[in-house]
Amino acid sequence: MPDRHVVEAFAATVESSDHVGAIERFYAADASTRENQNEPRRGREALAAREAAVLASVAKVETRRLSPIFIDGDHSAIHWRFEFTPKDNGPARVMEEIAVQTWRGNELVAEQFFYDPAQMKG
Repeated sequence: MPDRHVVEAFAATVESSDHVGAIERFYAADASTRENQNEPRRGREALAAREAAVLASVAKVETRRLSPIFIDGDHSAIHWRFEFTPKDNGPARVMEEIAVQTWRGNELVAEQFFYDPAQMKG
């Protein structure tokens, strides 16, 4: 079970726009992420590289928690709001998701994101 302060520190790192740093600092080496029902992506290094590529594709991302963090045993859940500002100065796109996480001690080992993909369509 993770310590609450570790989960809070993870969330604060994401909210500070250090998304890659959150992966590098809190994910286990064998961590996986899954978007909705898609196949999982595996490995902290691959996850950090993909996140860096997503961030490089936009001018900025503003991240905010919309609810308290829920923790129950080895699981946590966070309701996020992301605002993506494109590089071409077009309109920002807003996305909300629920991230459900599984922890092994104080390392995040699995995370599944639940969201409506239509939020990102232009």
